[in-house]
Amino acid sequence: MMQSVRWTPAVCQRALQVVTPTIALGFRSPACFVISNGRLYASHSAQAVLEKAASESTAEVKTATNMKVPSLESKSFAVSMFKGQLSTEQVFPFPSVLNEEQSQFLKELVGPVSKFFEEVNDPAKNDALEKVEDGTMQGLKEMGAFGLQVPADLGGLGLTNTQYARLVEIVGMHDLGVGITLGAHQSIGFKGILLFGNKKQKEKYLPSLASGEKIAAFCLTEPASGSDAASIKTTAVKSECGQYYTLNGGKIWISNGGIADIFTVFAKSQVKDETTGEVKDKISAFIAEKDFGGVTSGPPEKKMGIKASNTAEVHFDNVRVPADNVLGEIGSGFKVAMNILNNGRFGMAAALSGTMKGVISKAVDHAANRTQFGNKLHNFGAIQEKVARMAMLQYVSESMAYMISANMDMGATEFQIEAAISKIFASEAAWNVSDECIQIMGGMGFMKDAGVERVMRDLRIFRIFEGTNDILRLFVALNGFQNAGNQLKNIQKALKNPIGNAGLLVSEIGKRIKRRAGMSTGLSLKSVVHPELNSSGELTVKAIEELGGVVEILLLKHGKKIVDEQFVLMRVADSAIDLYAMVVVLSRASRSLSQGLPSAEHEKVLCETWCTETYARITKNMKELNSSSSKQLFRNLRAISKAVVENGGIVSAHPLGF
Repeated sequence: MMQSVRWTPAVCQRALQVVTPTIALGFRSPACFVISNGRLYASHSAQAVLEKAASESTAEVKTATNMKVPSLESKSFAVSMFKGQLSTEQVFPFPSVLNEEQSQFLKELVGPVSKFFEEVNDPAKNDALEKVEDGTMQGLKEMGAFGLQVPADLGGLGLTNTQYARLVEIVGMHDLGVGITLGAHQSIGFKGILLFGNKKQKEKYLPSLASGEKIAAFCLTEPASGSDAASIKTTAVKSECGQYYTLNGGKIWISNGGIADIFTVFAKSQVKDETTGEVKDKISAFIAEKDFGGVTSGPPEKKMGIKASNTAEVHFDNVRVPADNVLGEIGSGFKVAMNILNNGRFGMAAALSGTMKGVISKAVDHAANRTQFGNKLHNFGAIQEKVARMAMLQYVSESMAYMISANMDMGATEFQIEAAISKIFASEAAWNVSDECIQIMGGMGFMKDAGVERVMRDLRIFRIFEGTNDILRLFVALNGFQNAGNQLKNIQKALKNPIGNAGLLVSEIGKRIKRRAGMSTGLSLKSVVHPELNSSGELTVKAIEELGGVVEILLLKHGKKIVDEQFVLMRVADSAIDLYAMVVVLSRASRSLSQGLPSAEHEKVLCETWCTETYARITKNMKELNSSSSKQLFRNLRAISKAVVENGGIVSAHPLGF
């Protein structure tokens, strides 16, 4: 019957319920957004994902009327899920990317690295000294730990992302303070040289950085620019001769700041638009050396955790940086910074999955040996639930880390949303797992000698640095809305030529009719999921359809103003995080069952339990976003916050009256 409909624009618009003008999007790169006044924002604020379309010229309208809209589908599962679509290429089957030689090389590294952290490194001593012990630092350098991903011909180990993740996992299990020292050096410190450096820059800097002879730091954060990276004040002024730039400014909370020799520095510089001739301040990235002169650092900061790592202010006073030390193109520093951060986030999930393994072992050891009320702790239901949830959180985090590292090794270019999700999930999961470990251990867990309190202190920073989890949730949601909005924009274009785009319109209308009727849109994971996990696959598909439907409704309702609806965005992000977690465990457990691994049945139970509970959470979130009661809830939360802020603290009267 649907085939017999006469596809006029009016009929199509009514069926699709697409408003005109529809949503045009100001997204310029995977990590930043632009709004109408041209202000550039860091990934956190993404202040202008969605804008109404600028009026089209007569010629453009005429062209669009006769144009057949091409289908440009992303391979990213995270991108597609916001559109209510299913892209399995990067998630099924669970990727195995190491060849025999790479696997063998990694196995040869795992043993010695594990032994080093078990027998040589002393995390408690590092914490007490508030620095990595000299002998440990030297041992790490001798093992090649400072150049894990530097190409072998430049003095490094040349590891893939997946190999790197496995070694970082070991570090995370034993000492997060050492992990930050190593990560600040190579995951962000000189990562820009690896990603954007030219041949000359790589040959000059990477050998000494890979050996640990020189230490690197990443200098972005300033007193007035934390999450809002685009508001930095450090300047880089080009000399009249064009041979160098003069850097002036200060950076704060820089990991390795007090011990680094090489700095990746972000500063504002004047850039001339070759087309218009207009000169604008844009962020550029520079490689600065301490030996250039004018580079100073403050004393080590006194921190809650990761005390073994060095954190300090770094100041640049009339530092002359050769023009040859511009990293990437002049004016492209924001892109450089965001790519460095996006590229390194998977490593955090890998490290924290290792942390969780370590604390779970402590909790299990205590539960298996501690007797209360005539029974071992592990026999009590309350403890069993804690241990089970701890195991699930670790399984999800580990699955995310190795899914993303494999995608990167296979050449994926769209992994920004997935990487942000992994950082959010793993940092919160590790905190919860460690907290429950202390709870299971009771008073013993609270004691310093147990070692878990140090882990808790170390973990707290992971929800803050390299993009706060609050900011990254906005990043995840707004990226998702961006891509869903692009889909609606393509449908609007198709409406101008309904005959030429009949296939696309029939498909889109069919999906929406089925979705509103509570029917399946035809998505299925049966061809890629192990048969024993089909029920979990069906829940995942339902969740995708629900998320896609709600995202579209919210887009049509709010348009560009969705950027201001942070109560909504946070809940959408939570559902997206849950949904990605569902698919990675579903993929991993399916592979284990297919390969007949000894742990396959256990993984099946982990997967089924996770998917059942997670689907319930997603459904609850989606229903709440569609309900009128949520609007009142958001108004109440806004009013409570406003009153507390205006009062400078708690507003309610004391129950005793004084």
